[in-house]
Amino acid sequence: MSKTSKDLPFSSIITQVSKDDDKDRSMPLTTTVVTSGTSQTTNGTIAPRSSRKQRIISLLFCCLCGSCRRQQTKTAYSSTTTTPAAHESNEKFLLPILRDNEQTKICLVIDLDETLVHSVFRPVSNADFVVPVEIDGQVHQIYVTKRPHVDEFLRRVGELYECVLFTASLAKYADPVADLLDPQHIFRSRLFRESCTYYNGNYIKDLSRLGRNIRKVIIIDNSPLSYLFHQDNAVMLK
Repeated sequence: MSKTSKDLPFSSIITQVSKDDDKDRSMPLTTTVVTSGTSQTTNGTIAPRSSRKQRIISLLFCCLCGSCRRQQTKTAYSSTTTTPAAHESNEKFLLPILRDNEQTKICLVIDLDETLVHSVFRPVSNADFVVPVEIDGQVHQIYVTKRPHVDEFLRRVGELYECVLFTASLAKYADPVADLLDPQHIFRSRLFRESCTYYNGNYIKDLSRLGRNIRKVIIIDNSPLSYLFHQDNAVMLK
């Protein structure tokens, strides 16, 4: 996304935001249903690269359609070293240990900027929230617009998954946005830039650090760089 010189003071606060674009952008949530080995997409494109990718998308979006709620709990997964035992401390992982009644849930990691919301630093008429953020001793207003249908999306996934907000933006911006976006506390955990792995100049969301069986983790993100280490676990939004 393009940046201009006037954006540079803000670029260290928010990641993956078109700060120089004031236009009302339509960002409908992409829905893919996989049937008989083929995928059909509405309001966007998701192109699975492998049978594993098709399984992930099918598992995610069929459940959103209400067709495989029971199948989700029956899917067999092999244990991995990234899943802590119930009696172990979870201090070395980013997420707390799952409760007993959550052991069968898929961990759904969801990005914030350009996935759930679009933020700009200039006033826009259609902003859902205006979030004040202090930068170098001066308070700036950030205008946040929700993706269409995001409230319904979060409500549905919150019923089915362990939802985790994972953003490469700083907490001083992302945390108050999440407070406004998620008043029902659908996100069990929030992870910010300090939880990312800095690699080759990019902030990577290393899913192996979550403390979950990697086969039971799905990440929804608009940036392929974010899930560089775990591309087979990703569903990219456009």
